[in-house]
Amino acid sequence: MFKRYRLRDYDFKLVFLILALSAIGVIAIGSAEESLQTRQLAGVVAGAFLMIVISFFDYTWILRLNWLMYVGNLVLLVAVWQFGEESKGATRWLKIGGLQFQPSETAKILLILFFAQFIMKHRKKLNTVGIIASCVAMFAVPWVLVYKQPDLSTSIVLLAMFCVIMFSGGVSLKLVFAVLAVAIPAVALVISLALQPDNDLLTDNQRNRILAFVNPQEYETTFAYQQLNSVTAIASGQLEGKGYKNNEITSVKNGNFLSEAQTDFIFSVIGEEFGFKGSVLVIVLLFCIALECISVARKAKDVAGMVIAASMGGLVAFQGFFNIGVATFILPTTGLTLPFVSYGLTSLLSLFSGMGFVLNVRLQAKKSKQ
Repeated sequence: MFKRYRLRDYDFKLVFLILALSAIGVIAIGSAEESLQTRQLAGVVAGAFLMIVISFFDYTWILRLNWLMYVGNLVLLVAVWQFGEESKGATRWLKIGGLQFQPSETAKILLILFFAQFIMKHRKKLNTVGIIASCVAMFAVPWVLVYKQPDLSTSIVLLAMFCVIMFSGGVSLKLVFAVLAVAIPAVALVISLALQPDNDLLTDNQRNRILAFVNPQEYETTFAYQQLNSVTAIASGQLEGKGYKNNEITSVKNGNFLSEAQTDFIFSVIGEEFGFKGSVLVIVLLFCIALECISVARKAKDVAGMVIAASMGGLVAFQGFFNIGVATFILPTTGLTLPFVSYGLTSLLSLFSGMGFVLNVRLQAKKSKQ
């Protein structure tokens, strides 16, 4: 379970990037919803401790429990379906004792670990129809459970993450292009059908969010309201920002025009109070974390390590892109948190845990490539 590692192999750069981004999150949440700042800080401290502890566990030993992870993940998602706590029309939270958490967040990490081991075991047959079909089928079960919560945003991130898992695992590029050739027009057709009023592919709320993105003027007082205010907040920050916890009456945040400012629209708070410079800093940190994970993946000693590191980098990149895309109105509203920045202890602890495995992959990297 434990190995002897060299201190110089520890990825202190990745730890610094994660803690720097998390610190920005704690500061921003203190402005968005001051009552939650202490809890977020406690989450960062607990998450950092968990990350460091996990980083010294041999990931190859932990991956032997991959089927237990998969079944446990399904049990939690089914439990949400049967006994979950409903909020704002969605059932995504599970309460056990006094602890409430969101299993769809832990599912991201558990699926990465499961497929890392599965692909490692079947790497020589990965490009066969049987193995690919098995991967798709095993991914489809938890994906449907997440989608039906309903949680369209997380299900989209899971799809993107699955693509990274398969690509980093060694799926043939010919197969990738063949799938894209079929998938792109198919997705366009599904979206077109989903936007029709007489179908149940999307909920009314999801359909209206997409229509509001396409035609914001028609929905400016309803479904486009949040994003229009978000863009106003970011633009008003200009280069330097209005200042942390400013008391300007022109502040969009101070006027309570930003809903879910501590989660979905935390980037809007950063843009308004810290301006273009603060916004760019967040984007650069997210990009550097994703890039560092890819660097670790390239040095991994085996396919499993490569899948873990690349998938965690992809998760941070895709989820960060979707959150910022919503805040800047280049994507429809999704309801995704900004990694390491938004309030949400389940998301925060899950991400820190995943990064702990990336750090261990780096500790066991091929020495010839260091």
